[in-house]
Amino acid sequence: MPEELNLSNLKPAQKRVDRKRVGRGLGSGKGRYSGRGIKGQKARSGSHKMRAGFEGGQMPLYMRVGKQRGATSKDAMPIGPFRTFTQAVNLRDLERVFADGDTVNVELLVEKGLVKNTRADVKILGFGDLKKKLSVTAHAFSESAREKITAAGGSATALREPADPRKKKRTKKAAAEQPVRDSGPVEGVSGEPGGSPESAEPETTEES
Repeated sequence: MPEELNLSNLKPAQKRVDRKRVGRGLGSGKGRYSGRGIKGQKARSGSHKMRAGFEGGQMPLYMRVGKQRGATSKDAMPIGPFRTFTQAVNLRDLERVFADGDTVNVELLVEKGLVKNTRADVKILGFGDLKKKLSVTAHAFSESAREKITAAGGSATALREPADPRKKKRTKKAAAEQPVRDSGPVEGVSGEPGGSPESAEPETTEES
């Protein structure tokens, strides 16, 4: 920095960068088509405002690839359409935060800072030891967490009981394929409705 500023030692704070002058002919250095190519969607104005992942109308990549497997639910929107998300809380956290005989629910977990909010389900996991008697209410429990809570004298109440995988929903196709039992009159041996074998005439056999 010079001691005295004048026109002879005055310099800009940073170098000047030439702006890109498109559409000024071949002498601009940007080619005949100003870097846009020849025709097509991306040669038009407003073409660079398309959403991310747009592939010109063809099936985009994120829809062509296989989807992740896992539990789904219609009200699980924080992660994606029909994708579930649970906030995990371990037993060691309940042992550290709550006192013996406390009643634990989702609102108290948010108040204590163990979960962020009540928008997502809360699942209690069995990592750690629990020696306090707690009455815990959450959306789901792991098997080990439920055993440790009950072993300490507490109770585990699930807001959403796990679905039994053995009980499958009966589809309309399966119901249509199932044979229908006829509760009408049964034909007897004589061929008349409601007939009995006693009322039929005995068959005659020729003795040799």
